[in-house]
Amino acid sequence: MMNAGFSVLIVDDEKMIRDAVSVYLTQMGCVTRQADNGKEALLIFEKENIDFIILDLMLPGISGEEICRSIRAVSRVPIIMLTAKTQESSILNGLQIGADDYVTKPFSVKELYARMEAVMRRVSGERRPSDGAQAYDGGLSIDFIQCEVSKDNIPLNLTKSEWKILSSMSEYPGKVYTRDELMETVFGYDSDSLDRVIDTHIKNLRKKIEDDPKNPVYIKTVHGLGYKFGGDKLT
Repeated sequence: MMNAGFSVLIVDDEKMIRDAVSVYLTQMGCVTRQADNGKEALLIFEKENIDFIILDLMLPGISGEEICRSIRAVSRVPIIMLTAKTQESSILNGLQIGADDYVTKPFSVKELYARMEAVMRRVSGERRPSDGAQAYDGGLSIDFIQCEVSKDNIPLNLTKSEWKILSSMSEYPGKVYTRDELMETVFGYDSDSLDRVIDTHIKNLRKKIEDDPKNPVYIKTVHGLGYKFGGDKLT
């Protein structure tokens, strides 16, 4: 799954951990880059072609959670989080914001590599919606190339904001999106719009794509957290 030249970004403020992981992955044929803080990690990710990210939760300045959110807004690159935290809430939060897996410290580099391979097998087995049109149970179809949506073969007239919400959520089915994340998706990071505006967009979107907007199948509410896409793909 990880061929020669596979690029891995290792983000951790502990040099000993970065070096140990880097040495092992290099032996396995990977090319590694290191960052000891969030700002540097985002700069490297922006400028270079990174295939996989190993990301510590506890970082100075920009936290691992913030880095994960920023990357997930623009990329599906696999992410494994490293955490010294054992609380279930911390682990669940990392998975909800888009991490593919987690490893708790202390860990063996062999275990980490095995987790990386498992994530890559899972990711490579998924058909990415951005490859083209994707059909879902219930008659919904999303064309990620043409930016078009239809229901029972009838084209739907979505607004730009509705399209951004639907396309973003459907690319990560099952991931819980907070209102803040959807605000960033629709309006950008510097938006001053009220987060309840998202609720209005969701309500209007449901009217267009759901058979019963009061009992949604595609855009589901996760009480106390936000929303997630629940459509089942047709094979």
